[in-house]
Amino acid sequence: MQQKLSNQLQGYLKIRITGYSPERFLNLCKYRGIEIWGLESKSNAYEMYMTVKGFRELKPILRKTRTRITILERYGVPFFMHKYRKRKVFFAGIFLCIGLILFLSKFIWNIKIDGNQTITDHVLLEYLRGEEVYAGMKIKDVKCEEIVTNIRKQFDDIIWVSASLEGCNLIIAVRENTDTFQVNQTEEEPCDIVASTDGVITEIITRSGVPCVNKGDTVVSGDLLVSGTVEVKNDAGEVVREDYKAADADVYAECMIPFEEICENTCFVKQYEAKKTHRQIYLNVLGYHFTLGNKRTRAENQEQLSQETQLKLNDSFLLPVSYGIHVTKDYELVETERSAEEKKKLLNEKIALCCKKLEESGCIVQEKQIQIIEEADCFRAKGFLKVIQPIGTVRKSVDFQ
Repeated sequence: MQQKLSNQLQGYLKIRITGYSPERFLNLCKYRGIEIWGLESKSNAYEMYMTVKGFRELKPILRKTRTRITILERYGVPFFMHKYRKRKVFFAGIFLCIGLILFLSKFIWNIKIDGNQTITDHVLLEYLRGEEVYAGMKIKDVKCEEIVTNIRKQFDDIIWVSASLEGCNLIIAVRENTDTFQVNQTEEEPCDIVASTDGVITEIITRSGVPCVNKGDTVVSGDLLVSGTVEVKNDAGEVVREDYKAADADVYAECMIPFEEICENTCFVKQYEAKKTHRQIYLNVLGYHFTLGNKRTRAENQEQLSQETQLKLNDSFLLPVSYGIHVTKDYELVETERSAEEKKKLLNEKIALCCKKLEESGCIVQEKQIQIIEEADCFRAKGFLKVIQPIGTVRKSVDFQ
């Protein structure tokens, strides 16, 4: 790679050798240390590449070997400069471009945030802007240690932060404490745990309070599960007083959750019109938006897709220039008939989505007791989902009140 770059800077030639003894010419070049590459035999001649410096040392060799040399091509910066030596504006543009790139390399053009889960990029970027850290600021003004300290002070859920500079990118990596929990400010206030829904108790783990139900018991919404009222008895078994505490327990029950969804026989499908597709090129420079061509008038049934590409010299040197295209398509809503297979598939997808949401909320789906029934104007999915879920909810102790 370095040799190729050196040849480009110094210039090199493609030549053809003909005459009495071209083989002797090649031997003498090797003996004198003249570099030759890309050697090819062409009928009664040889073609090869040679540096400009080596070409200047060929005169005595040509005389000895009685060979003739012909220059076929010229490559490299010296020949390029000589060819365009009268185009002053062209060279001025090259130097202006180099100067502009060097100038832009002194600014931050992209802030990348990694590792965040609950705190969005938008929230962090808005906070950083309030701290005068934004895309477009000078690299020399970026103080990574100060950024790290401020983020940790502002966001309690972030337990680790790092900030680093990579070219024109500011990389902020964070790690959140996923095990944090909100402390109940009223957890010391006496309270009971009651059932939030109907079900059959499958498990009860009591940490504080008196359990009022056992595994296998059937409860309805509002039933007392764990009491915060603790009776204190003497040696004779008599109640001498009652202590009121905050009940704390995990109560799980098997519950039947009703499910019902319908799928209509017909639906509306977008039908695009090829002749009413409009493309518009746009350019973003330093936050300013420029469009080429006439803007399309907004219509009721219309959608727009955009694809944008940011210019960069490499992954670490992003430029504040991006270009893209807006594709606007007009469509008509056409009513179509669904097949029986499509309706069943759609209802099964809705059932699966409901189960997924329940599992994400901490429930365990055990059984799906759902039937898909064909009716006159639709398909209906109706039934129950048997799940195990936490049913305990806090209620202030009645006796304490």
